[in-house]
Amino acid sequence: MRITLDRSSPEPLSEQLSAAIAERIRRGSLAPGGRLPTVRTLAEDLELAPNTVAKAYRALEDQGLIVGRGRRGTFVTDRLPKGFTGRELALGEAADAFVRRGKQLGFGAEEMRRALDRATRGR
Repeated sequence: MRITLDRSSPEPLSEQLSAAIAERIRRGSLAPGGRLPTVRTLAEDLELAPNTVAKAYRALEDQGLIVGRGRRGTFVTDRLPKGFTGRELALGEAADAFVRRGKQLGFGAEEMRRALDRATRGR
């Protein structure tokens, strides 16, 4: 898992880590049921104290995003809490990609709206 933390930020590293993992879950890059690295492995990879990673994992468990299964490991929950599906986020990301590509091809806002209207009508 590739995560970048800002060590100069006033935000605690454990909070940065839990936010980064939550964002990956929200985006779907960490799938439901997916196994997370062990506390020790992630701590070594990120050059953090194991307690920092454990604190982040506890926060994610409290949010209902991950579940610890004893010796089997820590996993993304099979069902995300209500309101955390990230559908709106995913749609926004798709819209951003559409707009970037449209601009890259030289289209203006009105032309992109018409193309989107045609696409939603199934043509």
